[in-house]
Amino acid sequence: MDNAAQSIPRPLVRTNQWVIVLSVIFTWLTGFYWFLAIPLAAGLLGLLIGFNPVMRLAKLFLRKKPSEYLQEDKGQQNFNQTLAVSFLLLALIGYVLQWHAFAYIFSAMVCIAAFVAILGFCVGCFIHFQWSQYRHRRNKRRV
Repeated sequence: MDNAAQSIPRPLVRTNQWVIVLSVIFTWLTGFYWFLAIPLAAGLLGLLIGFNPVMRLAKLFLRKKPSEYLQEDKGQQNFNQTLAVSFLLLALIGYVLQWHAFAYIFSAMVCIAAFVAILGFCVGCFIHFQWSQYRHRRNKRRV
């Protein structure tokens, strides 16, 4: 498999992160929690069928070839997207059931993680690395 198929241009990843952050902020400001359905649906489509409409739309605005941008690892981004989709789904469920504290906790966690990633520290990457280290140590002890 070529490198382009295993990576995603950083501007597309950043756009996806901004959509998450803004949808959570719009939800908090307006009380209209269905804003969370936008990144949730985009993320689910990306994970299930490999088509993220947010990234596809953002790709139209790239000024250079996608391969000319700094690349993000697709596997790592899928892990991060799985976390984001899970937290968005839990937040949306919380809002629908009027479990406001639950909804705010999960929407805040995904919003903070996405915003911190925009600033340069990937929380999902850190979790993925720690999980990989744990599995490696556990398997090493079994041998």
